[in-house]
Amino acid sequence: MEYTQIIYQPGPIARVIMNRPRYHNAQSSTMLEEMDHAFMQAAADDEVRVIIMSGNGKHFSAGHDIGTPEMIAERETRLRNRQAAIKYQKEHYVDMSLRWRGIPKPTIAMVHGYCIFGGWLIASTMDLVFASEDAMFLPSNLQFFTVPWELGVKKAKEVLFESRFLTAKEAQEYGFVNRVFPREKLEEETLAYARRVADTDPLRLATSKFLCNQAQDLMGYTNAAISGFQTYSIGILDSTPEQIEAMKHGKRRLDAVDLALKHSGAPEADRGR
Repeated sequence: MEYTQIIYQPGPIARVIMNRPRYHNAQSSTMLEEMDHAFMQAAADDEVRVIIMSGNGKHFSAGHDIGTPEMIAERETRLRNRQAAIKYQKEHYVDMSLRWRGIPKPTIAMVHGYCIFGGWLIASTMDLVFASEDAMFLPSNLQFFTVPWELGVKKAKEVLFESRFLTAKEAQEYGFVNRVFPREKLEEETLAYARRVADTDPLRLATSKFLCNQAQDLMGYTNAAISGFQTYSIGILDSTPEQIEAMKHGKRRLDAVDLALKHSGAPEADRGR
């Protein structure tokens, strides 16, 4: 596959880099499909020991692409009706997420700037999250809903009810982020950690990851994620024709993001982004 919206760098420390800085790495179907292909390449490559996922530009990811010209054109053909919308979302947000979570190698999300909705979703599929001090995280009841697993039920309710960003420090305190670094040190420190992990026996790494994932699954993680999507899809089935048409054509930004930016006291420049 020729990559047009990501950069893939193979090697012992493989890099999967979202590369739509113009749109703050909003996740188009093309970008997600290229990421999936790159992750599977890295998983199959015996030289790869660790995978780091990051984003070019000012922000890690502004979330789902809901309004760029490219995605509007795709929606005209892919989201013909509710059933097509559900099929698309399951394939791109549930199946891919579970596939990435199951890669038998350590994965690290390296997050800076905004990590909004879909950005949170893909970061949550990685084993570890390393963040810059300026990172801002916005979770929601997404297609792949794992927020209670990431934050704990009480904190998940608190954050979702208020519709607000988590700072990197808060996200670390709540257990979603592993380590926080100054922005200028984030890549250096993440790579240094990845190199130490890469020195470990691959079988030991794969076994450790499997056992940790299995512990979650015995408590219902995967079943809860799949069930959550079924609940989410009811909203699509219940959408009016006008709402489906709006989904096809997109809009600049979701109202919920505007609300979270307001609650966070974001500068007016960010609110108008």
